[in-house]
Order: sequence, then C-alpha cells, then structure tokens
Amino acid sequence: MRLVIQRVTSASVTVEDDVIGEIGKGFLVFIGIGKEDNEETVRKYADKMMKLRIFEDENGKTNLSLAQVKGELLLISQFTLYADCSSNRPGFTQAAAPAEAERLYDYFVRYCREKEVASKVEQGSFGADMKVALLNDGPFTIIL
Repeated sequence: MRLVIQRVTSASVTVEDDVIGEIGKGFLVFIGIGKEDNEETVRKYADKMMKLRIFEDENGKTNLSLAQVKGELLLISQFTLYADCSSNRPGFTQAAAPAEAERLYDYFVRYCREKEVASKVEQGSFGADMKVALLNDGPFTIIL
C-alpha cells in the first residue's frame, strides 16, 4: 500500500463537472493498492495515517493529529502510485487487480468512517476520470 498524504486547508474531487467530495481542513489522501495488500494492510496504514501529528499546536509545533483539530478526510484511489518508471513508459504490474483494489479501497473508506477520527470522510469515484483540486497547507506532504 502506498499513501500520499497532503495536509490541506481545502480539497475537492470532481467527476463529469459534479463535485462528488469536498473537505475543509484535513488530509487529502491518494491511495495506491498493491497486489500484496489485504485488510490487515489497510488497517495498518489507515491507523498510521489517522495518528499522524502534523497539524500545528498553539506554539506552532507540528504536534496535533487529525482528531485533535477536528480535521476532515478526502480519500482518492490512485493506482498510478504503483508506477514502475524503469522505462519511459510506466508499468503497473505491482498494482492490485482492479476488482481487488476497489474492494480494498472501499474497505479503507469504511474503516476510516468507522473509526470516527475525522469529522467528515469524503471519497472519489474508483476508476473514474477525476479532477482533484486542493490548497496544500504548508506545503506539507507525507508518503507512507
């Protein structure tokens, strides 16, 4: 599993001119599912993401978690995180098959909602042509 986590002040995802997900302060997370991933992997990465203390406290130190700032989540599936760029044309053989990737992506979204760490959990549309807009805060980007 690969996550690209961006601390944002706002983010949205649009499919065919319709905004299908939108958040304020929180994390925009691009999620790549590998062919070796399973439910245990999802829980491990989701828990780590939700516990990251990358929001500033009253002293300007990055010391607060998503829950502590009542942050929101926008979760976007992105198989291209598994691109093998050893040649000029990226290959994606390490990405999970589409059906399994969608199942685990849906599980990731459900798991985050069940944990109730974020004040809001929004998502993209698996396999769709999505347009993602964000205002990166910092900028602050973490790769897990």
